[in-house]
Amino acid sequence: MLIDFHSHIFPDRIAAGAMRSLSDSIVRYQNERYRHYTRGRYDSIISSMNRKGVDMSVILPIATKPTQTETINEFAKSIRSDRITSFGSLHPEQEDWESVLENLAEDGFKGIKLHPEYQSFFVDSKRSLEILKKAEDLGLYVTLHTGFDYGMPPPAHCQPDRLKNVLDYVSGKYIIAAHLGAFANWDEVEKYLVGTEINFDTAFISKFISPEQCKRIICNHGADKVLFGSDSPWHDPKTEYDFIVNLGFSQEENDKIFYKNALKILK
Repeated sequence: MLIDFHSHIFPDRIAAGAMRSLSDSIVRYQNERYRHYTRGRYDSIISSMNRKGVDMSVILPIATKPTQTETINEFAKSIRSDRITSFGSLHPEQEDWESVLENLAEDGFKGIKLHPEYQSFFVDSKRSLEILKKAEDLGLYVTLHTGFDYGMPPPAHCQPDRLKNVLDYVSGKYIIAAHLGAFANWDEVEKYLVGTEINFDTAFISKFISPEQCKRIICNHGADKVLFGSDSPWHDPKTEYDFIVNLGFSQEENDKIFYKNALKILK
């Protein structure tokens, strides 16, 4: 079984525009046009999953404005199926964030996605800590974009030292730090985050981290706190899967990474 715990799609009517806008951001800051592997729509991710052997994908939507939260969460709820589930989202600047979290929990959501770069907040800021604490109290997981982002300028708002600071306020058990703790900042991940209660996902890392460092991080952190993710449509699930498989973990460790840890969260 294979569960992709980090993927993205958009409503059909805005998918083309959203993909174009995100691609343009990468060109603006990296001077390159990054390939995407699906059209960012429901039908295209299902087709990709069928080709790549993915049994279920977890969609991670991002409210880049407070006014987007309601429609994003309605879309997230509407796409649930036996192949697709979705986290919700909120924007840290909205005043009703507590009731949004409560409503998401009541609606059966397992978590939310926050993106400190797109939403422009530091992970150890007062509002962020309040959200993380409330989510933990409700049993909601929070997937955080961590480290550098290809389509955004510096400074990065969720680096390992700042993420370590939040552990003075929450346990970390309900945090999922995307991109193996902090994209393109894995030396600091080893310094500050490895061995904590924070979960990692493996999205968008295969082309940027050495196999040796990736295996060391997972071994020292524990395979029971690592979730497979691709960051589809920006990376191909099969490429990410092969990268993890070739690290040489035991079958038990691979099973935890590829689906067992996800099932514990999704229940």
